[in-house]
Amino acid sequence: MFMLNNTPISVDRPYTAPDGTRYPNLRDPALRAELGVVEVADEPYFDQRFFWGVGNPKLLNDREESDKDGNPLYVQEYNPLTETMQNTTKRLVTKGLKSQWTAQVKATAGSLLAQTDWYIIRSAERQVAVPESVAGYRAAVVAEADRLEAAIAACADVPALIAVVSSQGWPEA
Repeated sequence: MFMLNNTPISVDRPYTAPDGTRYPNLRDPALRAELGVVEVADEPYFDQRFFWGVGNPKLLNDREESDKDGNPLYVQEYNPLTETMQNTTKRLVTKGLKSQWTAQVKATAGSLLAQTDWYIIRSAERQVAVPESVAGYRAAVVAEADRLEAAIAACADVPALIAVVSSQGWPEA
């Protein structure tokens, strides 16, 4: 990345200097040096779906939360009679990446299956056979969802989860 006066600049685009001089590009290192353009290292890349920062992975498994003394925390709800927040009996749980990606797989499968649900409804209501191609497609969607859910559950670390998520192979309708 190139910077001029702490502002990112493209060396491949035309540039007009403050004095009005126009340059078709800033590819020439000598010209860049003359104008004060400096090259800085790009920020290290990390996938924000899986990491908070470089080398800082997000939580993989669900975690029941507790306070600083180790006491369990519970979901709170508003009580209009006392006008205060009160604990429920439900534990406060922070969902990890496995839960989040499993939910995403379920949502994707549901969305894909929804497109052909009418065949199933028609079959149940009027005994019209579901075409084999539709039945095969639906079976393939369910099989891929089952495969991904099992693989996600088996992940021991974030790199393994990234590999599973990258291997998604949803069938084409």
